[in-house]
Amino acid sequence: MKQEIDLLQFPRVERKLGTRTAKHRAVARRFDKEFFDGARETGYGGYVDDGRWLAVALRMALHYGLVEGISRVLDIGCAKGFLVKAFRDLGIRAYGIDVSEYAIEQSVTPAHTLVADARSVTKWSGRTKFDLVVSINTVHNLEREDLAGVLRSIDAMAPHKYVTVDAWRDAEGRARMEAWNLTAKTMMHADEWKAFFAASRYEGDYYWFTP
Repeated sequence: MKQEIDLLQFPRVERKLGTRTAKHRAVARRFDKEFFDGARETGYGGYVDDGRWLAVALRMALHYGLVEGISRVLDIGCAKGFLVKAFRDLGIRAYGIDVSEYAIEQSVTPAHTLVADARSVTKWSGRTKFDLVVSINTVHNLEREDLAGVLRSIDAMAPHKYVTVDAWRDAEGRARMEAWNLTAKTMMHADEWKAFFAASRYEGDYYWFTP
């Protein structure tokens, strides 16, 4: 499949750039309460379900032909489980993992989410199968050498895959990204990402986060 497609369709918002420091990034990379529910300089400034996730789940279910009561979805980097819950509200058997103990403690679907590093999927890919694997603004938090293996494993786990990552298309976009980014360790131009996907043998769909 492998196509650039925006299945999130989140509204564009104005972001205050240039206020984040190395100290803010160090705090954010703990992925604890300060990242999810602390100040805006260290993360989301309050990570809540504003109702957008049901539309995302429905869009993905229709696009990938997921079947109620049968299809299985894995969300890598599920945070508090909002997308997992949205899929389950549609009757899709969804599960999530996140590196943050805090986020999983706050999960709205505690029976279907667990604490796990995204790199753990490299151990699961040979024996765990899903119909769709999703990872939204998560895998770019890995070092490049780890990311390639994770992408290969995601590709092997499901016929349908969808990831979004930090990217830019021009010098202005790069400057904005570098001013905004808190947690990503792998950021590239969109064309570099496409080449990286090919080299990593990732054959799924993708889209970009651009501040």
